[in-house]
Amino acid sequence: MYPGKKQPIVYISRSDCFSACHRLHSKKLSAEENQKIFGKCNNPNGHGHNYKVEVTLRGPVDPVTGMVLNLTDLKACMQKAFMSTLDHKNLDFDVDYFKDKVSTAENIAVYIWERMAEQLTAGLLYEVKVHETEKNVTSYRGEQSE
Repeated sequence: MYPGKKQPIVYISRSDCFSACHRLHSKKLSAEENQKIFGKCNNPNGHGHNYKVEVTLRGPVDPVTGMVLNLTDLKACMQKAFMSTLDHKNLDFDVDYFKDKVSTAENIAVYIWERMAEQLTAGLLYEVKVHETEKNVTSYRGEQSE
């Protein structure tokens, strides 16, 4: 503890990149509806991205180490949680999670969140950000609708 003071809460982030291909296609829609909604991203042969992922943690600064979490540990956690399963993969065929979900950036962010939450102390994970392109970014903070 910090004598006489409340413990500071700090946000730390780590980024990493992976390459993967996918096809935006919903089994719940007709071929025509898929084409209308997803356009060129519905190409039957798929297409690829170089995704950038930012994982942000929120927590108290440990008074002994001065860290929220050792960044080396965060790097290893990210590798185990999602990098090893997503990098250089066809998301729709190689990742079971996407067998019944459209592999949108939104669903990728949720997937990463769920895998990271399994690895970290409860309440430490704050946000997962997926940059599908330089212009398209998705953020997820674990919130659920009613």
